[in-house]
Amino acid sequence: MSLHRMSLRRFGLSILLAAMTAATTLVPLPAAAHGERATEPYIRTRTVHWYDVTWSSEKIGVNDKVTVEGKFHLFTDWPDAASKPELAFLSNASPGAVMTRVESYINDMPAQQSVRQLEIGRDYPFKMVMAGRVPGRWHLHPVLNVHGAGPIVGPGHWVEVAGSAADYKLPVTTMTGEVIDDLQHYGVARVQWWQAGYALLAVAWIVWWIRRPLIVPRWNAIRKGREDLLITRTDDRVAAGLLVLVLVVVIGGYRYTTQKYEYVVPLQAGSFKTKPLPQVPSLVAVEMKDATYDVPGRSLRLDVEITNQSESPMRLGEFTTANLRFLDKSLDVAVAGVDPSFPKDLVAGSSLKLSDSSPIAPGEKRTLRIEATDAAWEIERLVSFLTNVDSRVGGMLFFFDAKGQRHMAEVFGPIVPVFTQLQLAQSH
Repeated sequence: MSLHRMSLRRFGLSILLAAMTAATTLVPLPAAAHGERATEPYIRTRTVHWYDVTWSSEKIGVNDKVTVEGKFHLFTDWPDAASKPELAFLSNASPGAVMTRVESYINDMPAQQSVRQLEIGRDYPFKMVMAGRVPGRWHLHPVLNVHGAGPIVGPGHWVEVAGSAADYKLPVTTMTGEVIDDLQHYGVARVQWWQAGYALLAVAWIVWWIRRPLIVPRWNAIRKGREDLLITRTDDRVAAGLLVLVLVVVIGGYRYTTQKYEYVVPLQAGSFKTKPLPQVPSLVAVEMKDATYDVPGRSLRLDVEITNQSESPMRLGEFTTANLRFLDKSLDVAVAGVDPSFPKDLVAGSSLKLSDSSPIAPGEKRTLRIEATDAAWEIERLVSFLTNVDSRVGGMLFFFDAKGQRHMAEVFGPIVPVFTQLQLAQSH
């Protein structure tokens, strides 16, 4: 009896698991996952650092526009395992073609094509104008696709698109002055007719050969040395006629197209080059002395030597890496620097802890302990940088002078895991 009950329980559990699997697979659910979390931490912390990223609106209608703009910094400690940004393409990351990229710029230059020879250690401003296409609530990111390294995703913000997908239009005015009301449907029927015509020719060609026995009779003919029976003169005539027909269709179609459309621009496959932002003299020198990650405490701890090379006192106000922002919330100018549109889940709830938060005097050299503690390290799946082959971490430090002006500095170096809090708990 016990074995029978156990079998029934196992059978019931199997049915329950199958039902749960079917429900999660077949029933469409809103996408809440963040694809950028699947990217290796050494890519997210040591390649492209996005900052000052803003979204012009949280809610738009179909055909309305939202502007995403900001800057990105190409990290000096670029990992050896990732290809250098010799060729890159600025785009947006969203769950499918739910938005239309209307305009894009890098350093005020149109960026419809790929950009080449980006300079490591420099900064570039960017701007993208997106139009709502499919109603829904979508997570919208800027992304830099680096050839050989893959997509490097910036911070994402939820943008709601209201309205009806049937109302979507993409009007375009051609060089000749022709106005196309909706580019997404323009010429689709013509393309489908051409595809159907070529498909019909292909089907007719296949039917011509399979209308008679194929495998065994032809094999027997070859065994008997009668290859001349496999292809008849009628087959040759049909093949020649089909070849002439295809050539006539291709040449005729080409002549018709060039006559109807006098100005034809081929698909663009080139690239462009743009200069980075002017290089500002570094007024703060930072050198990492030690870096540890407290695994149970979810805390990144950096010991850095900071030299103030300016003529104004400096205070550290922010540490950012992999789109996460840790702020010294006692410094008002640092808190005010967070744009209201910036994703709240990427701003650490706990304050950036400093061993000495007093201003660093001009010419002073100070060793500072920085602690960035938050559950976001685990949520964003960043702690696997401890298992990378080089076990290095990188980020950006934002300093503020007496006038509230911001100064950036890179910080990077090797990191090791520690279990300080776990050891203390065991000692008690």
